[in-house]
Amino acid sequence: MAAKIEKDEVYRDERAGVGDFKFDQSVAIVFDDMVSRSVPFYGEIQRMIVEMARDFATPDSAVYDLGCSTGTTFINLHRVLDPGVRFVGIDNSEEMLDRCRSKLKEQGVDRPLELRSRDLNEGVDVENASLVMLILTLQFIRPLRRQRLVADIFRGLNPQGCLILVEKVLGEESLLNRLFIDYYYDLKRRRGYSDLEISQKREALENVLIPYKLLENRELLLETGFRSVDVFFKWYNFCGIVAVK
Repeated sequence: MAAKIEKDEVYRDERAGVGDFKFDQSVAIVFDDMVSRSVPFYGEIQRMIVEMARDFATPDSAVYDLGCSTGTTFINLHRVLDPGVRFVGIDNSEEMLDRCRSKLKEQGVDRPLELRSRDLNEGVDVENASLVMLILTLQFIRPLRRQRLVADIFRGLNPQGCLILVEKVLGEESLLNRLFIDYYYDLKRRRGYSDLEISQKREALENVLIPYKLLENRELLLETGFRSVDVFFKWYNFCGIVAVK
């Protein structure tokens, strides 16, 4: 029986001081609700990732999820990928990894699998990968460390291997950027978050989540050596990019 999804009320009550956002136990237990309510079209993005993974993940190779959180993407991929594909999940939050292990066991994910605790700011070891995913992860990596991380991924990808990147992004121009952010907060209100919750979470993320512009992310991938880079999803200040080695 699947574990009950707890409602995200992390920032429901007013705080005297809002500290930096952390993927601790309070977030891990509500993360599935948090991400589904906070990320526009999250279910559709997951469906698109599965669709692309079926074309890029090859037998006897590895699929990496960097910032694997609670393992939702692996569960979705397990249902459609060859059983010879190995899963490697990496996250710097032990609480999220514990949640991930429990969910994978509940859902019967019985293929070759490894979960690692690592700070991606220090780089990553990738080997024999046909697919690497950075789903709402790169935005949490310090900007000066992002180029190294993407280079590590590129080196570990097999020829024709694919990187799927999903990010919150800045608008290319200030007026539209402000409007896109307003539209995003309207979405969060429609999904039941109060103005206090929106405000306190924004403050908590201010020095933790540092978005790039879409074109800056694209340029980073091209400079690293990816031969094909394209946008597969865009909603105001969120985007999905696919890059092929």
